[in-house]
Amino acid sequence: MARRSTVQQDPRIAGDPESYPPTDPPLPEREPMRRRGWSGGGGRWLVWTGRAVLWALIVVIVVNGVRAPFERFTSNQGATGAPSAPADSGFPVQQGAAFANQFAAVYLNFDGTNPEQRDTRLTDFLADGVERRFGWNGSGRMAAGAIQFHSIEVADANNARVQVSFQSGARRWLLSVPIFQADGRFVVSGLPALLPSGGAAGLPAIAGPDRDANLEDQLRQTLEGFFRAYASGNAAELKLYAADGATIEGLGGQFTLAQLNSVVAPLGGETGRDVTVTVTWSITAADAAAVPTADPADPAAQPALLEQAYLLTMEKQGDKWLVRQVQGASRSVG
Repeated sequence: MARRSTVQQDPRIAGDPESYPPTDPPLPEREPMRRRGWSGGGGRWLVWTGRAVLWALIVVIVVNGVRAPFERFTSNQGATGAPSAPADSGFPVQQGAAFANQFAAVYLNFDGTNPEQRDTRLTDFLADGVERRFGWNGSGRMAAGAIQFHSIEVADANNARVQVSFQSGARRWLLSVPIFQADGRFVVSGLPALLPSGGAAGLPAIAGPDRDANLEDQLRQTLEGFFRAYASGNAAELKLYAADGATIEGLGGQFTLAQLNSVVAPLGGETGRDVTVTVTWSITAADAAAVPTADPADPAAQPALLEQAYLLTMEKQGDKWLVRQVQGASRSVG
């Protein structure tokens, strides 16, 4: 009898697959895929926050990197659009300013009755071969004073333009002077230019303080005595009006008190006030005693009168108001 194959007898082949006896536990049934929101697990919210901060930092760095050079460029443009001088230009500013001041004093003062005097004085300011009248026709007359350094624009180590302020007649002006320097020696390198000074600033009106009329009346006699002593400079007299520990130096007898004009004492503390006082000084000409025969009707022979304003810091000690400090008033009251 033929022997049957053992393969055909395997129930896993001959029978229903479900009848196959499992050797491992069955896998759980998989649920269908569902969309769910991010739970933030695994610290991923920290990652995204860090990325946001990093990008913000990068944007700030880029913006500042672009803006900084632009701001440096615009800040180097002066009010007139001219570039400012580098700090290490090497131009001797102080000496150049002094040279321009001296030049202006000669250049701005001339008299057609003696033109050669100005020609000679300009010699040391001008280069060889430059005509010594330097733009002046040799006629007329001009006088300038109160000459002061105003400003300087340095181009490089050798060249600069100095502005000098001065007064001629009733007006203030500026004179622009181009100069060149080499090895500490200077020369005017071109024709100067007259410029306006801009005039005086507009001064706004201010309201006066609330005044203590009783104290003002009380102080008038004391302040008249004080300013007479202040004019003479008599130390013993000044001590009578000075607060304890204060040392006040007077004007040394060059002036006399002509009039105490006004006293303004604001309302304030019972032991201290800042009082504004205007006085008129009489100024006798220094050579008046040497000219006894001068005509009394000549205005030049009469004493000069000059009104001035002072700010006195005063303290009440006992029943007296005494002076602690004398200063110039900051501005006219009212």
